[in-house]
Amino acid sequence: MSASRVGRATLKSAKGAAAAAAKPANAAPRTGAKKNKLKAAAPVYPEYTPALSKRAHPTLTDFHHHPPSTTTRMSPRVMTVLGVSALGLSAYIGYLYASYRREVTYSQNLSATVPATANVTDRYNTTARTFDADVEMSEKLMRLGAKRRDLCRRARGDVLEVSCGTGRNIEYYDFGPVRRGIVDERTGAVGLRGCRSVTFVDLSPQMVEMARRKFEEIYPGDDALRKRVEFRVEDAAAVGGGPSREITGAAVPGQPKQYFDTVVQTMGLCSLPDPVGTLRHLGTLVDPQKGEILLLEHGRSHYAWLNRVLDNLAPAHADRHGCWWNRDIGEIVRESGLEVVEEKRWHFGTTWKYVLRPARKAVE
Repeated sequence: MSASRVGRATLKSAKGAAAAAAKPANAAPRTGAKKNKLKAAAPVYPEYTPALSKRAHPTLTDFHHHPPSTTTRMSPRVMTVLGVSALGLSAYIGYLYASYRREVTYSQNLSATVPATANVTDRYNTTARTFDADVEMSEKLMRLGAKRRDLCRRARGDVLEVSCGTGRNIEYYDFGPVRRGIVDERTGAVGLRGCRSVTFVDLSPQMVEMARRKFEEIYPGDDALRKRVEFRVEDAAAVGGGPSREITGAAVPGQPKQYFDTVVQTMGLCSLPDPVGTLRHLGTLVDPQKGEILLLEHGRSHYAWLNRVLDNLAPAHADRHGCWWNRDIGEIVRESGLEVVEEKRWHFGTTWKYVLRPARKAVE
C-alpha cells in the first residue's frame, strides 16, 4: 500500500472516532437512518411554566387548571326592580323640584304684601284645631319631644310660658314640690327642680283654649293642681309683674310676687312682630339674681344653601302658618342684651336652644 493511501485511511479513521465521541450516548445508531427517521416518535417538550416572583401566590403558577367561575350574574328580575326603582326615585325628585320652584314663585309674589316685619300671628286663630296634627310627624322625626322635655325639666319655681300655643309642653313640666335634684339627666347637673305654679300665655284665644283642654286631658280631676295653673290670653310683650295671687296663694293682700323664677318659650320668636323687644321684656320678668329664660327655637342654619331655601320660601310659610322660619335666633339673642348661659344647635343648625339670664351689668 502506498504512503498516500495509508495517510488517507488514517485520516478517515480519525474523523470517524471523533464523530462517535461527539454523538450522545442514547442516540440511535445511524444504520437505517432514513428508516429510523420515519419511525422516530415526535419529541416531547416539557410544559412551559412562566417564572414568577417569589412573592407571587402559589396558585398563580397553575395556568392550565382554572377553578370554575364564581361570578354571579344579575337576574333579569332584579335588574327590572332596580330600573323601576331608579325611575320612580328620579320622578319623585323631579316632582319635589317642580313643587319647590312653584312654591318659590308663589312666595316671591307674596313678598311685596307679606314683608318680613309683617304681623302674622292671626294665622294661629285658624290653624289652632289642626296645629298638633300638622306638626306631629315633623317633631317626631326631629325628636323635638325629647328636647322640649329636657328644656321644661329645667323650669322651677313660679314659671311663665309665653307663646304656649296648644300646650305641647304641658306634659313635660314637673309639678312636684320645689326641691333639689338632678336637672339634667345626661350631665348629672344638680339644682332646684319642681314647679310651684305655671302661667300659660298666648295671643291667640283659640290656642289658649286648646292648651286648657289638653291640661284637663293630661291631669283629669286634679283640683289641687288646677289651682296652681293659669291660662291667659295676652301678648307676651305686655305681660307684667309676677304670678297672680290666685295660683301662688299669697297671704298678704297687695303684695304679689314681683318676678317669675323661670320664663319658657318654645318656637315662639319666629312669630313675634318684635322678637328682640319681646325677649328683652321677658328678661325683666324673671328674678334678677336667679331667674332664667329658656328658649327652644328654629331659625337660620349653619349652611348658606339651606338658608337660601328658607329665605325663598319664608313669605309663603309665614302667610300659611304665621311663622318666619328664617330668622337669625343668635342675632336676636345678642341684640336683646341677655346673658347666655348655654347654647346648643341641632338639625343643620336650624334648631336653637338657649338658657339665658338677665345681664349682670344691668343688675348692678
